[in-house]
Amino acid sequence: MQKVLLAWALAALALVAHADETRLVFKAGHPSLQGFLLPAKVPHPADNAPNAARVALGQALFFDPRLSGDGNMSCATCHNPGLGWSDGLPTARGTKSQVLGRATPTVINTGYNSIQMWDGRKATLEEQAMGPMQANVEMNMDVGKLLEWMRGVEGYQAMFEKAYPGEGIHEGTVSKAIASFERTIVSRNSPFDRWVKGNAKAMTAQQVRGFEVFAGKGNCMACHSGANFTDNGFHNLGLRSWGDAEPDMGRYAIKPVKAMKGAFKTPTMRDIAHTAPYFHDGSAKTLMDVVEHYDQGGVVTSNLSPNIHPLNLSSEEKLALVAFMEALSSPYKPVKVPALPFK
Repeated sequence: MQKVLLAWALAALALVAHADETRLVFKAGHPSLQGFLLPAKVPHPADNAPNAARVALGQALFFDPRLSGDGNMSCATCHNPGLGWSDGLPTARGTKSQVLGRATPTVINTGYNSIQMWDGRKATLEEQAMGPMQANVEMNMDVGKLLEWMRGVEGYQAMFEKAYPGEGIHEGTVSKAIASFERTIVSRNSPFDRWVKGNAKAMTAQQVRGFEVFAGKGNCMACHSGANFTDNGFHNLGLRSWGDAEPDMGRYAIKPVKAMKGAFKTPTMRDIAHTAPYFHDGSAKTLMDVVEHYDQGGVVTSNLSPNIHPLNLSSEEKLALVAFMEALSSPYKPVKVPALPFK
């Protein structure tokens, strides 16, 4: 899976690096735009190929609040499908509703990512899945007790055996199941996708104009590149919170090099109209707030990413850019909360 993701990421970067050569043509269905279409199949590890049983198990685990220490938080508590698979809050709430320091990232299209979480501490969805359960400020679950309880629930026994025959119930199979479900949470049917495929009416003239700003004067593709609109890299955006007395160091805590101080992973822009507020600190309430921040060139300039600089966008360009970003959201798909096993 990592080789597939790497090849795909390199192709996306090549599209940006050679923008002058590719000469994007802002016309519905033009061949120069095809690199913005996501692969039909979401990459997965060789030992966790998706199937119906694995997805069903993962969905049950994702929505089961008994996976938390107090029995009142599930993965879906913070990753609510009705709120863009996030929570609509500036920063997340953990166990006993304590306010956490970072925003809840969306689960949408995380299966296409080559690295996970705001600071990139996990490489795959399988590696990330158990993290919130184990974190004492998040779901605060004793994993040993959790696994012991699951092994005593006949319904879960049957579901695990069907999904992972002979493997049993342990951290590995729990992680693989949750990751299998998360790979089904995909956005690739937005107005922009339909326009790229040739439907000239899928985007308005203002949205097409916004795409031109996005790819040109707005410099957005420096970070939000490729079909998933992320370079999977880390950048200090000069947010106001970076000027706090004790700022969040972001990626630096994982990779202690100067360039990573205050740097956070570039999030996907897919379904961005549904995932407000924005940035890792939730400081932007609207997409226009986001545009204004970038147009200003950041607020705190120490250790600022070299890609961040004043843009001098006109009011028309700002409105068009917001309109384009709104065109990156797919129609909402209702999600059925599964019946959970009790015995």
